[in-house]
Amino acid sequence: MLNGILYVSCGIVLLFSWLKDPQKTRAALTKAWRAFENILPQFLGVLVLVGIILAYFDANSISKVLGHQSGWWGVAVAAIVGAITLIPPFVAFPTAALLLKGGAGFMQMGAFVSALMMVGVVTMPLEMRYFGRKITFFRNGLAFVFSFVVAWVIGAIVR
Repeated sequence: MLNGILYVSCGIVLLFSWLKDPQKTRAALTKAWRAFENILPQFLGVLVLVGIILAYFDANSISKVLGHQSGWWGVAVAAIVGAITLIPPFVAFPTAALLLKGGAGFMQMGAFVSALMMVGVVTMPLEMRYFGRKITFFRNGLAFVFSFVVAWVIGAIVR
């Protein structure tokens, strides 16, 4: 229902824009299409990877590792995986939604998304070049700990 409302709203706004200035609307649509083309390979790659994981692991396996009964061990696993992987936010949230549907817990997905957004193990060398080693480890360490705080808050709210 919400998606339908958003699509209809976008269509109305796009039509209004087209009637107001067709050239600017065409330029905006061209830019949007180019941005979509740049995003699409990453998005498809992660979706295929998550699809393979969901096909290989059944809901019971996902629940054992990342389900709500896995507790803080599952939160730690999710935070570590989130800290190591490097995927953009527009892919992270649908990935977390797919894992939630597959049996993952809310606390675990909170830690996963939080660590994914704030901790950058893969980008550490680049970060160290600009901010130095000490600041990089301090920032990433705090962000990693904060992902556990996020998991705890989500766990307290969802109960």
